[in-house]
Amino acid sequence: MRHPILLSAALIGSFTLTACGRSGDAQVERALQDVNVVDETNLNDVFLTVGDPDQAVSYFLRASTNDPGRIDLMRGLAQSLVRAKRHPEGVQAWTAVVDHEESEASDQVELADALIRTNDWDNAEVTLDRIPPTFETFKRYRLEALVADSNQEWQNADSFYETAAGLTTTPAGVLNNWGFSKLTRGDYTGAERLFSDALRSDRNLFTAKNNLVLARGAQRNYDLPVIPMTQIERAQLLHTLALTAIKQDDVTIGRGLLREAIDTHPQHFESAVRSLRALEDNVTN
Repeated sequence: MRHPILLSAALIGSFTLTACGRSGDAQVERALQDVNVVDETNLNDVFLTVGDPDQAVSYFLRASTNDPGRIDLMRGLAQSLVRAKRHPEGVQAWTAVVDHEESEASDQVELADALIRTNDWDNAEVTLDRIPPTFETFKRYRLEALVADSNQEWQNADSFYETAAGLTTTPAGVLNNWGFSKLTRGDYTGAERLFSDALRSDRNLFTAKNNLVLARGAQRNYDLPVIPMTQIERAQLLHTLALTAIKQDDVTIGRGLLREAIDTHPQHFESAVRSLRALEDNVTN
């Protein structure tokens, strides 16, 4: 009479061992999946930062096709398209991300950025207006400033630029943009101050150096500012200053600055030579 009991016990033991085996297999599988997720995350980061943009597009397009609906892969594809300067496709990709049920406010900021890159300022503004006011990031306010600039809403632009500059530890770029906004409005002293601020943040930002020279030249101040510059940069800035002088009919000063630029440049300064030749031909004629 004990045999059935023993058999039952054996079967129970067998089932228990099988269950334990299956549980162990499941744990191993989960562990392997975790490793794969870590590896994939690292690979995604590589493609998003140091990888070739077109290769990144191919990678994320393939990954999204194999695993549709995964928002991290959709974001990766959208970012890669923008990096590859395929902006219309980038707009479509970011639109798909924003429409995803797991999308976040930051995705709308990226969509607005992509729209601006396609010169679609109206839809960029609409997209930014949909973002909750409590979502405050550097990029959001930088884009808000650019949109306000495009609408010539100067007071709003100044407010957004100021807020954006306060939300980053590297404000040189946004200060340069703000300065250029002031330059286009004819506020040359305000522009000069902002370009100087940008260079205090990043002494190597050549666009800010060039814009600073433009702002000073617009005030008929044709002396180079006291800022760090290489010999080649000095020649290029002298060229910019010369052209500014010539446009303001200060031709004699412009001619002298062109000659100084040519003499300063360590190599043959073709663009300055052409400018000087054109100026002299025009005066001769």
